[in-house]
Amino acid sequence: MPDDFVHERQDQIPTNLRLLVLLEEVAKAGVPVTPSSLKDVLNLPKPTLHRLFNTAEAAGFLQRDIDGRSYGPGPRLRKLSLNTVSSQRLRTVRLAILRSVAEKIGETCNIATPDREGMVYLDRVETHWPLRIQMPIGTQVPFYCTASGKMYLSSLRPAYFDRYLATALLERQTPGTITDKSKLKAEIEKIRKRGYATDDEEFMEGMTALAVPIFDDRKRVVSTLSVHSPLQRRDLADLKKDVDTLKAAARELTTLINS
Repeated sequence: MPDDFVHERQDQIPTNLRLLVLLEEVAKAGVPVTPSSLKDVLNLPKPTLHRLFNTAEAAGFLQRDIDGRSYGPGPRLRKLSLNTVSSQRLRTVRLAILRSVAEKIGETCNIATPDREGMVYLDRVETHWPLRIQMPIGTQVPFYCTASGKMYLSSLRPAYFDRYLATALLERQTPGTITDKSKLKAEIEKIRKRGYATDDEEFMEGMTALAVPIFDDRKRVVSTLSVHSPLQRRDLADLKKDVDTLKAAARELTTLINS
């Protein structure tokens, strides 16, 4: 859809496209939005906007946020986004990049995307080593104790991260899991500064991991590229030696999804 479709022809949005344009604007915002915040963008009457939001919510395309007034992507819109990113043409090239970086590093590499409750593995290339950690495509892992999850948390605006932290249940997964909220906040600040996240046996005993961000065209973290290894083979200090290789592949993936 041309960029000027909404902005220059607002009064001519066909009735059958209004809901699609609404979903497009919600996705573009990147933060929960209220119907009134889109009134000037869509140039629609207030009752019409509320009806569209209610319809999208009832169908699962939008989900009401914690404040009860604003809305973000619902499960069906997130699944639609995931399926779009997973289209065959994109996935063929994406897997080629993933295989290349997995071959260079010599360990299992994953691409994960954020969902409401955690990170979901979108693609995965296994290491050739017989000793490996099994987490198939579609597996959901927590935000707070995984490299990919903490990488995503570090991309949130501080106010939104604080809201997450206020309600998050930091259950202990291993002796290394960060369950103290002030310590997790300090860890997220470090990740923001250095540009990569780690998991030092925080999610699974005997596993280390490292993750870097993949961005959309607005510099938002839409997914992560990560590598993980059994501790018997590589500790975290050793895994960090490959951070530049991982970042280079993430830049390729960023270019791919924005081309």
